[in-house]
Amino acid sequence: MAKTLGMLFGIVFLAVGILGFVPGITTNDMLLGIFMVNPMHSIVHIVSGAIFLFASMSGAGAARLWFQIFGVVYAIVAILGFMTPNGLLLGLISNNPADTWLHVVLAVAMLGIGFGSAKQTA
Repeated sequence: MAKTLGMLFGIVFLAVGILGFVPGITTNDMLLGIFMVNPMHSIVHIVSGAIFLFASMSGAGAARLWFQIFGVVYAIVAILGFMTPNGLLLGLISNNPADTWLHVVLAVAMLGIGFGSAKQTA
């Protein structure tokens, strides 16, 4: 399950990262008119997507590990987002309340998948 979901998350993160650079879909630094993005934010999504894809191709154990790591990272990003509701996280990544709440949902989902999915045995 973690491997399949990792592939799905990887594809979605890659797509969202790429869409962050597409005029019309991203206007005035707003992806779909909802989420604040900037080039660094989009690059982070592209890199996250690539890591998810590579980890998932390596096997279920690697996918679970990355869900665990990214779940913790996204939880920290969400906390930082609540501390900086409209601005730049760490001075680099644009953020607004919609981004922060999406990061909360992603953290919960990733932690649930990472720690809740069954370990696969050979």
